[in-house]
Amino acid sequence: MDASRFHTQESGWHRPHGQTMTVADNSSSVAPRPHNQAQTTITVDDPQVMVSLLGTADQILKLIERSVSSDIMVRGNEITITGTPADNALAEKVFAELLELIEKGETLTADSVQRTVGMLESGTAERPAEVFTLNILSRRGRTIRPKTLGQRRYVDAIDEHTVVFAIGPAGTGKTYLAMAKAVQALQAKQVTRIILTRPAVEAGERLGYLPGTLYEKIDPYLRPLYDALHDMIDPESIPRLIQSGTIEVAPLAYMRGRTLNDAFIILDEAQNTTPEQMKMFLTRLGFGSRIVVTGDVTQVDLPGGATSGLRVVQDILDGLDDVFFIELGSGDVVRHQLVSNIVDAYAKWDAAQQNRQTQSVRPVENRRAGRRR
Repeated sequence: MDASRFHTQESGWHRPHGQTMTVADNSSSVAPRPHNQAQTTITVDDPQVMVSLLGTADQILKLIERSVSSDIMVRGNEITITGTPADNALAEKVFAELLELIEKGETLTADSVQRTVGMLESGTAERPAEVFTLNILSRRGRTIRPKTLGQRRYVDAIDEHTVVFAIGPAGTGKTYLAMAKAVQALQAKQVTRIILTRPAVEAGERLGYLPGTLYEKIDPYLRPLYDALHDMIDPESIPRLIQSGTIEVAPLAYMRGRTLNDAFIILDEAQNTTPEQMKMFLTRLGFGSRIVVTGDVTQVDLPGGATSGLRVVQDILDGLDDVFFIELGSGDVVRHQLVSNIVDAYAKWDAAQQNRQTQSVRPVENRRAGRRR
C-alpha cells in the first residue's frame, strides 16, 4: 500500500462516543482520554479520496463506526481513532484496506465495507484489497470478480487444479464464476471450447414425453446457463459460437461416450446426478481440459430418494491429486442480504429436524431392548 497517501500519528485527545464530526470547529467535544485508551490520527492527503471514503452523506463513515469498537472523529482530512490499542489497530486496518480499494478504482458500498471488516476480524491471511480487486472479465464497463474470500479461494482453485467441485447454496456464485473463468480461458486461448451441461432431472431425462422439438424440450433446463453467457459475451456472437461448436450447451446425457479435449467443462446442478452419472461425466475428461462441478446438496430433486452423485463423490475421490473440493456458505451469498439469512434459517431448521429425529429413535430402541429382557 502507498504509504504516502495517508499517515498516522499518536495523539492525546478524543471525542465522546457517538459524535461523528466532519468539520473542525467543534473543539468543545474533546476530552482527556482514559488511561486504557489510545488515539491514532490518519491523514488523507487527497480530498477526492476522502469524499469517496466517507460516502454520500457520510453513509460509509457511519457504517464503519457501527462496525468497529473504536470511536471515530473526522475533521477536514484527518480521521481520529480512539479506543483500546487492539480496537484501534482493527479500525486502522479497515481504513487502510478501504483506501486501497479506492486507489484501485473501486466504489465503496455497504457490502464491501461489511465484508472488509468481516475478513479483518476473522484474521485471514488474505487481505480484502487483494481479494476484492481480482478481475476475471470486463465487458461494457461491468467487471466480474470474486466478492467474498470463499469466492476468491474458489477462483484460485480453478486456476490451480484440473477438477474442482464447488458445493454451496444458491447465490454463492458457483456457476457464474465458473463460467467467467471458462470465458476467460477461451479468450486467452487456454482452451478451444466451452461445454456447459446440466442434468435435465425435472424431465427425468425422458425428453420424448415433452412436446416440441428437442431444443424446445431441453431449453428451459439450460436457460440459466445461456443467461450467464449473455453477461459475459456479446449476445450477437453467441449463436455463431454455438453453431461452430466453440460453446456447447447440452443435457448431461449428451456427454456419454465422448472424450473432451482442450475444453473447459462445467457441470451445473450436479446434486441431481446419480453416482453413475457423475462417474460417466468425470471420465469424459481429455487432454488439455479442466472440469468444474457445481451444486447444492440440500436441493436434491432426484426421484425415488435416489442417492446424489455429488453427495458421495467427495468420499470416493478423497486424496486424489489435482482434485479440489470447496464449500461455500451463507457468508458467500452475493444476492440480497435476505438470501443469506434464508440460507442460515433453513440450515438451523434442518439441524433441528435431524436432532428431533435422533432423539425420537433412542426411546424406541430402549423399549425394544426392555421387551427382549
